Amino acid sequence: MIYDVIVIGAGSMGIATGYNLAKAGKNVLMLDAFNPPHEEGSHHGETRIIRFAYGEGASYVPFVKRAGELWKELEALTDEALFLQTGVMNVGEETHTFIQNVKKSARLYDLALEQYSAAEAMEKWPGLSLPENFVACFEPTAGVLRVEACIRAYKKLALEAGATLHTNEKVQNIKAGEIVSVQTANNIYEAKHLVVTAGAWATELLQTVDITIPVTPTRKTFAWFEADEHLYHEDIFPAYCFEFADSAYYGFPSIDGAGLKLGRHDGGDGINPNDPLRPFDEQDAIDLQNFINRFMPQHGALKFGKPCKYSMTPDEDFIIDFLPEHQNIVIAAGFSGHGFKFSSAVGEVLADLTLNGKSKHVLSLFKLSRFKTH
Repeated sequence: MIYDVIVIGAGSMGIATGYNLAKAGKNVLMLDAFNPPHEEGSHHGETRIIRFAYGEGASYVPFVKRAGELWKELEALTDEALFLQTGVMNVGEETHTFIQNVKKSARLYDLALEQYSAAEAMEKWPGLSLPENFVACFEPTAGVLRVEACIRAYKKLALEAGATLHTNEKVQNIKAGEIVSVQTANNIYEAKHLVVTAGAWATELLQTVDITIPVTPTRKTFAWFEADEHLYHEDIFPAYCFEFADSAYYGFPSIDGAGLKLGRHDGGDGINPNDPLRPFDEQDAIDLQNFINRFMPQHGALKFGKPCKYSMTPDEDFIIDFLPEHQNIVIAAGFSGHGFKFSSAVGEVLADLTLNGKSKHVLSLFKLSRFKTH
C-alpha cells in the first residue's frame, strides 16, 4: 500500500498536520516512537504560554494570531477547554530588545497591551517583587494552553477523519524518491509525500537522506513551587516571561492548585535524544530557587522539578521548509522552546505545503537555506 502522506512524529506539530491532511481526504499514516502525549518530546509539563505581542520579533505575530484562531476552533470542535486566559506579563528593562519587540508587535498589529512601572506592577500583583528600573508589559488576551489536552484533541479528530496512527514504532531510515520509503524496526512504509516533525530526533533522521540540519537537542528544566493561592492563583496572577541581559525565565500561575511553575528558557546542555535525560538535580533547583526568591518571594517550598528537551537552532527561529532536491518531503524542526503555541498553525501550513506546494503564510523566516547544510 502506498499512502498519500506519512507523518513522522505525532506530537504537537505532527498530530495537527495529520488531522489537516486527513480532513482534506488524504490517506495519512502517522508514526511515533512513543504514544502521544508523552514525556519524551517538547510537549510535556501540562502547560504552555501563548502570547501574541511577540518578544522574539513582530514577524511572528500573524502566524501566532492564526494559531490562536485555530486553538479556539479546536476547542469548539471537541468541546474541550484548551485555553486559559490568564494574561501574560512580559518583564524586564524597558530598553531590552525583547520588551521593545513586545511593544512594537502590539503597536503594529493593534494588540491589547498594558504597561506598568515596577511599582504599579507590584501593586496590581502583590506576589511580585521587581527592581524599580523594570517594567511589566501585560497582554490581557494572552494566556495558557493545556498541552496534553491539545494533543489529545487533535489525535481524536485526526483518527475520526480517517488518519492511521502507529505508536511505539520508531523510524530508523528514510529513502527519498518519487515514492518515499520509511523503515521502522518491523515494517517498511511507502508514501507519495513525507512530513518530518520528529522533534529532537529530526537531525538524526534527516541524516539518513544526507541532510544535516543545525538543530541541537538541549536539556532544560522546570519546577513547581508551593503557592499562596490568594496571590498566585490562575484567576489573579498571569503567566510570565522575564528577560535579562544574560538569562530568560518563564512561568505560570498556580493552575488547578498545582503551584507556581517556573522554567529557565536560555542555556542548557546539548544532549543525545536517545539517552535518558539527566534527572532534575540540586544545581537545577538552586538556579530556579534564586529566581523565584528574588521576584516572587512569597512562594512556598519547591515541590518537584523535571527535565525536558528543546530543539535549538542557532538563531532560535524555526525551520519549516521543503528538503533541498526533494519537493515531496517537508520538515518542521528546531522550534527552540517557543514552538508549541504555533503547532495548530504549523499543522495547517505543513498540510498546505504538502497538498499545494505553498502556504498562505509568509515562511521566509523559517527557510532552511539560511543555514549552510549538506
